[in-house]
Amino acid sequence: MGKKLMNRQWSFLAILMILTLNACVPQTATGQKTVTSLSKEIPEIRPGILQGYLPENEIPNSLKLLPPPPPEGSAAFKLDQAIATMWVASDDSARKEQAAKDAVLSFPEATEAFNIVLDTKITEETTPHLYMILRRTLADAGLSTYGAKNYYQRERPFMVNKAPTCTPEEEKDLRKDGSYPSGHAAIGWAWALILTEVFPDQAEVIMERGKEFGISRNVCNVHWHSDVVYGRMMGAYTVAVLHANADFLNDLKAAKAEVKSIHQTIHNE
Repeated sequence: MGKKLMNRQWSFLAILMILTLNACVPQTATGQKTVTSLSKEIPEIRPGILQGYLPENEIPNSLKLLPPPPPEGSAAFKLDQAIATMWVASDDSARKEQAAKDAVLSFPEATEAFNIVLDTKITEETTPHLYMILRRTLADAGLSTYGAKNYYQRERPFMVNKAPTCTPEEEKDLRKDGSYPSGHAAIGWAWALILTEVFPDQAEVIMERGKEFGISRNVCNVHWHSDVVYGRMMGAYTVAVLHANADFLNDLKAAKAEVKSIHQTIHNE
């Protein structure tokens, strides 16, 4: 991957850094932060953002996997415009408030996107392996969208319709970051798929929450409908690849065990 493309990929990470808090984690002698996953130390690739499970050459390439975004005048683009117009005109303040919360990908705040529907809350203290999985797969799923993002550089809805977003502080950076496909939608769908493996009895509400997490990008006026649809596809591709990764599978096994232990403790009380 060329230097120019890599620089553009880091724009995704730069946007996340806007809302990233400095976690209390160990530091190496050179100052690089790390956290421990099982017996391994995982470095941050940017402040607050952990290295994913997948090496660069295994991250799914959205440019190869996805069709081009809908062209202007097409039925698909008219649908994109209609959905954007609907949400701009919406007076559903509660939904817009949730969309603003769903925009936050920093930890620990990001866990609330699914904690609002789970019967066992994800925290660094009580479910450390599951917490680690969410932190690391954020990079895997998010970066999977950048082949198409960088190539097409699709304008975001607020750049076209001039309507406000729910995260005005991010608009400057979002203008430089292609709209298609949605990185947030990819991350949210990947998390939903992973969480259904850990909480199979709650699969229905988890998948619904994953769908709504992506729709929040439409509500915020920062992504078109088709961006979100194909973002979910990249999230699914990423999870499929992760299931061939030994470190991910080890962490997933440990996450299932820790949640099972919590459930058993509650049942025995």
